[in-house]
Amino acid sequence: MFGDIGTSPLYALHTVFSIDGGAVAPTANDVYGVLSLIVWSVTVIVSVKYVGVIMRADNDGEGGVMALAALAGRLYAGRPRASLLLVVGILGVALFYGDSIITPAISVLSAVEGLQVAAPQLAQLVVPVAAVILTLLFAAQRFGTGRVGRFFGPITLLWFVVLAIAGLAQVVKDPGALRGLSPTYAVSFVGAHPGTAFIAMGAVVLVITGAEALYADMGHFGRGPIARAWFWVVFPALTLNYLGQAALIIRNPAAIDNPFFRLFPAWAQLPMVILATAATIIASQAVISGAFSLSRQAVQLGLLPPVRIRQTSEQEGGQVFLPAVNAILFVGVLVVMLAFRSSSRLATAYGVSVTGALVIDTLLLLIVARALWRWKAWKILLAAVAFGGLELTFLAGNLSKVVHGGWLPLLIAAVVFIAMTTWRRGREILNRNGRLKEGPLDEFISELTARGVPRVPGTAVFPHPGKDSTPLAMRANVEHNHVLHEGVIIVSASAENVPHVPADERVTVDHLGATDDGIQHVAVRYGFSDKPDLPAALQAAAAAGLFVPGTGDLATASYFLSRGTIARTRGKGMAGWRKSLFIAMAHNASNPSIYFGLPQDRTITTGSTVDL
Repeated sequence: MFGDIGTSPLYALHTVFSIDGGAVAPTANDVYGVLSLIVWSVTVIVSVKYVGVIMRADNDGEGGVMALAALAGRLYAGRPRASLLLVVGILGVALFYGDSIITPAISVLSAVEGLQVAAPQLAQLVVPVAAVILTLLFAAQRFGTGRVGRFFGPITLLWFVVLAIAGLAQVVKDPGALRGLSPTYAVSFVGAHPGTAFIAMGAVVLVITGAEALYADMGHFGRGPIARAWFWVVFPALTLNYLGQAALIIRNPAAIDNPFFRLFPAWAQLPMVILATAATIIASQAVISGAFSLSRQAVQLGLLPPVRIRQTSEQEGGQVFLPAVNAILFVGVLVVMLAFRSSSRLATAYGVSVTGALVIDTLLLLIVARALWRWKAWKILLAAVAFGGLELTFLAGNLSKVVHGGWLPLLIAAVVFIAMTTWRRGREILNRNGRLKEGPLDEFISELTARGVPRVPGTAVFPHPGKDSTPLAMRANVEHNHVLHEGVIIVSASAENVPHVPADERVTVDHLGATDDGIQHVAVRYGFSDKPDLPAALQAAAAAGLFVPGTGDLATASYFLSRGTIARTRGKGMAGWRKSLFIAMAHNASNPSIYFGLPQDRTITTGSTVDL
């Protein structure tokens, strides 16, 4: 979880002193000023905002901008503001995806580039080696966060120990670097060179990349372990290493070409390349796991089409693997790395999406703090100035990067945002048009009785969005086969804006006004971190005695799915190109029978056409 933020020392200070053609000079005053900005940015944003405050705003244990948006939306349920908060959350997720594409590429490249220091003759191998490493990393995702974590954990601990020792060795040689711990040097630096400081802020933000991933991964491990590891290990190690790099640059300004690897003697540089590479693999793992968590939440909330989600831990509900998301990230990371080919060039694209996500988290946090925690106005104002003011400065400092590569994460974010909002709107239109074609359920049941439709032994289950309209598969079965099963269960699954719904609150059975016609409706509620297993939910309802006698044996029940063809029309509600995008996304969605855990040998799919 600390891999992303823990590998920032590899490239942060180097980027600060190389940005904009060396606008920040490696003089003592500038070094102290930059060091102070780094230390206090990490303190305010990561230690105070994320670990100290925002992780208290978990949504039933889940973190990340989507969980935070869902929590804020629940507080304003039924009001217009709730929809706006969901859109803000979608934007935050989209920006996180931009970060998720760039982080693995820049992290691994920055580590392997240590070869240029330890063995310059191997410089041409940097990109191929990085590509192989990333390929192996994404291939290992199918084993799950737990198994990967047991291998990565000791390496991460070793990494932070080495960071601390390397930094401390330089501080002992030049204790004057400790001056950079004082916030007065940051204030003096900004006051004396406001233009230079503004440029520097565009690179200083690199030290807090990973804060949003830290929050998004909270569902994997919980707030307590994260806080203890941060304050006892990670934060001290990072601080010591930045102090050590500053001390080295003051003594030897030429070290700005790669201050991290220059901390080590020549004999240790190649081993450090190996250790740094392992650490950056772990850094990539942090955002990949976060992307899995946020993607599952988005699917459950109806913001992305259903995809195959595999639970990789029996103990931790937050540990999941999404093959489709893994493949998309892998392709995106490789394309970005092969296009930019160096960490310094990628650094120009980094930061815009990160700072945008930070600002959105702060906005949602202030809403939750006011509505849920009942913070007084002065506390809200203090948090807005301390967090939002600093983050807006970072955002402004990074806007200059847009034309130099910063457009890349914004483009990725725009694509994700359009895809999510298109899927959400398209589903609304399809559901509305589908209900018109399905007709009222009560009228259909009355028609069955009037026509005397024969009932055959067995139980038929019809997954359907609600109980007001008739499942198209049920209507087709009667019209073409002229029979209906003795036991009919219409089951609806809905995702709540909470990670988990307790088992005793998950299922509700409605007999639809009659207990002798064998037709019942079952509403199943899931949290966005629950597995939508409909057969298991029905078995639980039967075990609880919620069905009327004679429902039948659910172990042999047949499942009938209505999977219609989407017909693009000229109807209003969504632009034509977005309709085409929705249809393409629907064609690539996971099979509903797999998504809902239906038995493949007892599931029948019937076709129909629904206008979009």
